[in-house]
Amino acid sequence: MLQPKKTKYRRQQKGRMKGNSQRGNQLAFGSYGIKAMETCWMTGRQLEAARIAVNRYMQRQGQVWIRVFPDKPITKKPAEVRMGKGKGAPEGFVARVTPGRILFEAEGVSLDVAREALRLAAQKLPIKTKFIVRHDFVESTTEE
Repeated sequence: MLQPKKTKYRRQQKGRMKGNSQRGNQLAFGSYGIKAMETCWMTGRQLEAARIAVNRYMQRQGQVWIRVFPDKPITKKPAEVRMGKGKGAPEGFVARVTPGRILFEAEGVSLDVAREALRLAAQKLPIKTKFIVRHDFVESTTEE
């Protein structure tokens, strides 16, 4: 599961997520990708499930990049505990995702394979996503 090796502070404040993604909103590595259309905290488990779905469908051909990393610690108090007595213990890590952020990229497979693989990945994620293709992309059709 994705999580940082070490953090400066064990607990972090919630913060607010407003507006669209200002960085990480263009394809950088692959020719295909999925883009977030909503705001959410994405857990390491969700990202791992999506990654496995992509790799299974692509049958380990081509290459896949995960463009977000869960580095924000989330705390949780045990069930049925009264208010007060401090902040809860760290539960796991999440990645902050805002609209426009590229989540996954793929390269080295045909358009149809990439579209289906990334569709399967999107089903594992808690938000609406959109399949995108590089604007200067031309699929080579070398059938002999």
